[in-house]
Amino acid sequence: MVVAPASLRFVATLGVVLTAIVLLSWREARYPADWYLENALVLAAVVYVASTAWALPLSRTSYVLILVFLCFHEIGAHWTFAEVPYDEAARRWLGFSLNETMGWTRNHYDRFVHFLYGFLLLRPMRETLGAIFPVTGGRSAVLAWVFLFASSSVYEHLEWGAALIFGGDLGQAYLGTQGDVWDAHKDTLLAAIGALAALAVPGLAGRTPVAPRGSGPTPGDRSKAAA
Repeated sequence: MVVAPASLRFVATLGVVLTAIVLLSWREARYPADWYLENALVLAAVVYVASTAWALPLSRTSYVLILVFLCFHEIGAHWTFAEVPYDEAARRWLGFSLNETMGWTRNHYDRFVHFLYGFLLLRPMRETLGAIFPVTGGRSAVLAWVFLFASSSVYEHLEWGAALIFGGDLGQAYLGTQGDVWDAHKDTLLAAIGALAALAVPGLAGRTPVAPRGSGPTPGDRSKAAA
């Protein structure tokens, strides 16, 4: 049983949507220099996903999950992750303070996005690694989880390095620790927890491999083509 790969037209359509979202994020960004820094790795990731859309195709669901994650990332890039006004939005639209209700003393948007990194990208990562390495079943899940955990840790080191290089307000805005010396450890842990949580959700676990492009789904797999 395999899942049909997303068509190139579908991938291109999502690319147009992402371009519009990035432009909205860029427009009147709170700290333009930080916005460019936040999007350096996004650009690299988008180039990789676009360049492998033929040779290492993913399912439609995986491409949508990547887009959703990048949408949340672009919100953080617009405001900086430490200043996303989610609490003000909760007060306005829900009538209560999320921070006061939860007893939070810091802006937790960055932690939320780190959780989403594991939660939303487990399936795309599992499909990608499954196409590269001869692993299936539980082994592919473990491999994807380890990769997300490790890459989250690498990202924290890149953040730290960028903060040292740029320094000043830009370095602090990009690092976004908000005074928590354990910030990097907590962010990495949340990514790992998010990936574990995704394994419990059938649509996010990515248990079924993606068929190579051009092979076409078998008759019994056509019902999964929309996945």
